[in-house]
Amino acid sequence: MLKTLIKATKLAVAVTALTSLTTLTVTAAHAAPAGPAAANWPTKPLRFVVPYPAGGPLDTVARAIGEKLREELGQPVVVENKPGAGGNLGADFVAKQPADGYTILMGAVATHAINPTLFTKMPYDPIRDFAPVTLVADVPNVLVMHPGKAAELHINNVRDLVTYARSHPGKLDYASGGNGSAGHLSGELFKSMAHVSMVHIPYNGASPAQLSVLSGQTDLIFDNLASASANIKAGKLKAFAVTTQARAAAFPELPTIAEAGKGLGLEGFDISTWFGVFAPANTPREIVDRLNRDIVAILKTEDMKARLARIGAQPAPTTPEQFAALIRRELKKYGEVVKVSGAKVD
Repeated sequence: MLKTLIKATKLAVAVTALTSLTTLTVTAAHAAPAGPAAANWPTKPLRFVVPYPAGGPLDTVARAIGEKLREELGQPVVVENKPGAGGNLGADFVAKQPADGYTILMGAVATHAINPTLFTKMPYDPIRDFAPVTLVADVPNVLVMHPGKAAELHINNVRDLVTYARSHPGKLDYASGGNGSAGHLSGELFKSMAHVSMVHIPYNGASPAQLSVLSGQTDLIFDNLASASANIKAGKLKAFAVTTQARAAAFPELPTIAEAGKGLGLEGFDISTWFGVFAPANTPREIVDRLNRDIVAILKTEDMKARLARIGAQPAPTTPEQFAALIRRELKKYGEVVKVSGAKVD
């Protein structure tokens, strides 16, 4: 009996050990890819997906980074434009690619912070389906007003604007490039924090929205700094403040809305059009770290700083962890703003 018990115990131990080994083997088989493959990466060209049309800011920056990344990695970096559904089409494409480091995404505030709340149905999860690599840049928005209207109403700064809007609820209107656009949500956040009422006038794109302010059809706009800068310098638009936490290098004299709105409830105001690099979830950490190291180094070069400055962008390299934390904060912030605004895209 004792011998039988000993044999049974030994058999159970052997089975347990074999089961554990099998589990480890299966787990290793599903991890992408194995250590040696990651160590030898890259051995073929990379695809750099831009979820917007060619010629835009993200496309321009992705191509500039791709050129320099090719030199660092020793492999071609092919930029592919996959626009559609506000950026969701291209982002979803990358989310469903193998986690081997050969397909990366130039994502943005829309694809990873605004759209998940704005769209009723999303084809991907902005947290679960991606490995953040690094934030690339911030593009500030700027609060501008038609100069004639500003003079007529004696509005010279953010404080004057808030004072007037509180005294005349619903009398001011602001243009945007459409429901759910950065300009729209900037306006809604401003209204919510400053406790003012302004009428939102959506247009089919940022250009016609700015034109409406230039022509005096609408009163003000939270516009992209790069597109508004020429008209600000020409005196055709009166700039009050930028929407980011820090002042813009291109207009250092302009305060931030948070600075100009102290005591008005606007101290924490911070909205920017940011964009950054993502890989599919479960991409090996060695590859994510390599991409981060090389792209951060590229962003610190004088040539890259100059290219970003030409589109009104400011380099903002981060660690993967810092970028992941930013996305979580932005998801929460825009979720609240979209809820307040009632904006939806079906």
